[in-house]
Amino acid sequence: METQSQHGTSDSHSIGKVPPHELSNIKHAIAIMSGKGGVGKSSVTALLATALRRQGLQVGVLDADITGPSIPRLFGVHRRPEIAEVGMFPPRSATGIEIMSLNLLLENEDDPVIWRGPLIGGAVKQFWTDVIWGDLDYLLIDLPPGTGDSPLTVMQIFPLDGLVIVTSPQELANMVVRKAINMADKMQVPIIGLVENMSYAICPHCQERWELFGPSRGAAEAENSGIPFLGAIPLDPKLTALCDSGAIEQYDGKVVSEMHAWLQS
Repeated sequence: METQSQHGTSDSHSIGKVPPHELSNIKHAIAIMSGKGGVGKSSVTALLATALRRQGLQVGVLDADITGPSIPRLFGVHRRPEIAEVGMFPPRSATGIEIMSLNLLLENEDDPVIWRGPLIGGAVKQFWTDVIWGDLDYLLIDLPPGTGDSPLTVMQIFPLDGLVIVTSPQELANMVVRKAINMADKMQVPIIGLVENMSYAICPHCQERWELFGPSRGAAEAENSGIPFLGAIPLDPKLTALCDSGAIEQYDGKVVSEMHAWLQS
C-alpha cells in the first residue's frame, strides 16, 4: 500500500485520530465492513489475515463486532488476554496472528453482550488504546454489519488506511452495501475495494460452476460505485468445516494465495 499511517508521523490522514497504545506500532490499519449480516465478513477478515501472515507479515485482528464476535472461534483462540499494569497483551493464533475480542474476556463465550451504543463504542476504543499490539504490519478490524456505533467509532478515531467491503450475490446485499460505501465517503475513509463472498460453488463431481445465490453482481456493483472489484470467493465446504473447527489458518484454497495482493495496489 502506498498510504502510510504509521503512528507517530504527522501525515494528514492521522489528524484528529486517537493514537493506539504507546507500545503499539501499527503500520497499516484496515477495516472490513459489510452492509448487512450473513455475507461472511468475519471469514473474509480471517482469510485475509491468514494470507498476510503467510507472506511473513506481522498481523493482528481486532474484533469490533462486540455483540456478535466470531473471530476467536474461527482461529481456535480461547485464551484470555494477559492483563498487566501497562495494558492488555492479545493472545496469538496457531500461526502467530494476534487476536483481540470481547469473547476472550467473557466467562462463557455463549454469554450475550446486552449493551447500549456508548458502551459498545467504548469497548472498541479500548481495544485500540489499551491493547498492546506491538509491532504490526497490518491490523485488520472486523466491523459488525451495518452503519451503527462500532463502524462509526472505528471510522472516527482509528487512522484507517482503507476499507474492504464484503457483499454477496443477492440483490438485497448489494443494495445495503451501498449504504456502507456512502458512509465511508462521508467519513472520508478510502475504500480499497469490494469483494463478493459466496459467489459460486464448484461441483466436486463434474466441476460445473453453480451460482447458488444468483448471478454474480460484485464486479458490476463495484463499477457502478466507482471502486475496485477485488475478487470473488466461492462457497467451499472445506472452508466451512475449518471455520467450525477453529482451523481457518489451514485453508489452502486458491483465494488465500491471491488475497494479500488486494492491499498492494
